[in-house]
Formats: sequence, structure tokens, C-alpha cells
Amino acid sequence: MANPWAGEVAVWLDGRRHVARLTLGALAELEAELAEGSMIAMVERFETGAFSTRDVLALLVAGLRGGGWQGTVEDLRTVEIGGGPVEAARVAATLLTRAFTVPGSAPGTASGMGPGRR
Repeated sequence: MANPWAGEVAVWLDGRRHVARLTLGALAELEAELAEGSMIAMVERFETGAFSTRDVLALLVAGLRGGGWQGTVEDLRTVEIGGGPVEAARVAATLLTRAFTVPGSAPGTASGMGPGRR
């Protein structure tokens, strides 16, 4: 079982369960891959539903690599993701949420601090 307190999310690739999580290193790798170069822009795209398939793939690869997977985007393009594209998008959004929200705090309030309290 994936541990949400550690930011983990389960992902099924070709029928095999993997754990994904956005570690600091995975986030740095993801930022380097982003066309806009900003995690804030990525979060905003997911919040508004304007994310792309490229965003989903980039998040999944970063999360899987943060969980110890050694694959690449090219590898992920050739596997069957359990639940298909809809589940892949859900997992990507969950990875973002868990990376920037302390479990038990209100969603959207990173570390539960709320606006203006950083």
C-alpha cells in the first residue's frame, strides 16, 4: 500500500505495482523538463484542467523515479498504465497534491499554513 504521509501513490505498469512519490530530486528533475520551467504553472494547469498528456507523463516519470523506478519517458510510453489515461491523470494530480500538502491539512494549503502565513 502506498503511504500518503510520505507522498506516495500506487501506479500499475504492465500489471506490476510501483510506488511513485515526488522527492526533492524528482521535483528538480521535473522542473528541468517543464516547457515553462515552473512548478507553479504545472499546478495551475492541473487545477484548471488545462494539463497536457506531456504534463501527465512528466509527472508520472518524476514520481516513479522518486519511488526508485529507473525508466524514462520513452519506457512509460510503451507500457500499459493500469486504469488508462484517466487513471494516469488522476495519479499525476494526486502526486502534485501529496507533494505540496501535509496530510490532514486543508487541500490547497501547502503545509496547512494558508495564505499570508508563510
